Amino acid sequence: MFTRILTSALFAGAAAGLIAALLQLVFVQPVLLHAELYEGGELVHFGGDSTVPAEQDLGGLSPVRDGLSIVFTMMIYSGYALILVPLMALAQERGARIGARTGLIWGLCGFIVVHFAPGFTLAPEVPGVAAADVGLRQVWWFATVLAAAVALWLVAFGRGWAAWGPAVVLLAAPHLVGAPEPEVFTGPVPTEIGALFAARAFGVGMAAWVMLGGFAGHFWARETAGRDAAAQPA
Repeated sequence: MFTRILTSALFAGAAAGLIAALLQLVFVQPVLLHAELYEGGELVHFGGDSTVPAEQDLGGLSPVRDGLSIVFTMMIYSGYALILVPLMALAQERGARIGARTGLIWGLCGFIVVHFAPGFTLAPEVPGVAAADVGLRQVWWFATVLAAAVALWLVAFGRGWAAWGPAVVLLAAPHLVGAPEPEVFTGPVPTEIGALFAARAFGVGMAAWVMLGGFAGHFWARETAGRDAAAQPA
């Protein structure tokens, strides 16, 4: 089973990661590079003169940087797939049907767990904005992701309010406690750019996770079918 899980996860993660990286290069990176110009002082908000010509406002693209971004994104989504596929296998043993179509739902749940649940209170941030201690934010992020993962599992496979009640508590608790915040909110980047960055980060994240779930479900179903066919007597 380990070989089938590894094969399915690597194929799904590489495919979804490649598409996610391309989406990020097209939709997210230009906004990020624009924000970096404000962070570095090359652009100034509220009427300051820019030292950069208008046609260069989005910054220059680096082939090396872009290539590394693609590789790292593929590795990250392969890691996500190595978590998602074993959970699919476990659910299948409990009677769940796993395939490309059901995998889309698994991917959407993955997006909720990894992106939307923590981002509901700790939104994606552009460079240069005020932020709380990174260690405290990481602890809060991991706790929120874990709580959301357990909550969605209880919703999907639990029965009755004995499971759904704790799920509601787990989903709400991190946000009632609140994420670590800076004492003062400030930064050189216009709020419009920060809002656009957060929106596109969420959009690309959702698309990537849905594709990851679909690919993972497809490859896992194919591996399972191949195993069953090989087990049948000639």
